[in-house]
Amino acid sequence: MASVSAEERHREIMELVRLQGYVSNEDLAQRLNVAVQTIRRDVNALARQGLVARHHGGAGLASSVENIAYAERQVLNRNAKEAIGQIAARAIPDNSSLFISIGTTTEAFARALRQHRSLRVITNNLHVASTLSSRTDFQVIVTGGQVRFSDGGITGSTASSSIDQYRTDFAVIGISGIEEDGTLLDFDADEINIAQAMMRNARKVFLLADQGKFGRRPMGRLGHLSNIHGFFTDRPPSARIRQVLQDNKVQLHVAQEAGSKPD
Repeated sequence: MASVSAEERHREIMELVRLQGYVSNEDLAQRLNVAVQTIRRDVNALARQGLVARHHGGAGLASSVENIAYAERQVLNRNAKEAIGQIAARAIPDNSSLFISIGTTTEAFARALRQHRSLRVITNNLHVASTLSSRTDFQVIVTGGQVRFSDGGITGSTASSSIDQYRTDFAVIGISGIEEDGTLLDFDADEINIAQAMMRNARKVFLLADQGKFGRRPMGRLGHLSNIHGFFTDRPPSARIRQVLQDNKVQLHVAQEAGSKPD
């Protein structure tokens, strides 16, 4: 690929950030056929204009209050999400009970569960419920609450109180952003409350997040990596995040290392 002008690079960087949520400087340099130092200057220029958010090692979405639309999230990093779903499903034994939260990666996880036997699933995600309801040996329970037209998520205080009526073997949750210190972030207060209810009512918590979640900064705090037991992703996280995981004895599972081919 021939080198392109700064203006063309800026447009490409903004488009990639919009689609993926976060892109590392190394990936941008490879895609645009320029040096990493050039990309850093480009990202700094875009950040000064408020067009992207500059993070250590890459560029992310400028907004901390609005998530990418559901239809776009369905196709973002699709191969990575499917790979994450596959390795996370392998960690769930047959005859288990589990919560499954809202999210496109948890939906990929649900698709991978269809090879299991005799699961009991409680979810606030209509897409997850529909995916698993065809299995006659599964028991699928949908929380009460208000259904969101945008993504089939069920939210509100009724959903949270529904979760509190159960105690499961696993909670499998998604996330919108992970900071370098291990803080878990999301956009929607209702989603945060329900995910927190799942976490406190499960014996083990599994977090599923693709590479696009690293460095994103939604303003709602869901918890911390120390609150989970297993972290499933598609590429090795930064050294700092790996240290947080190690310090808190959180098992790291990387789909790429398991033989998958994520985006």
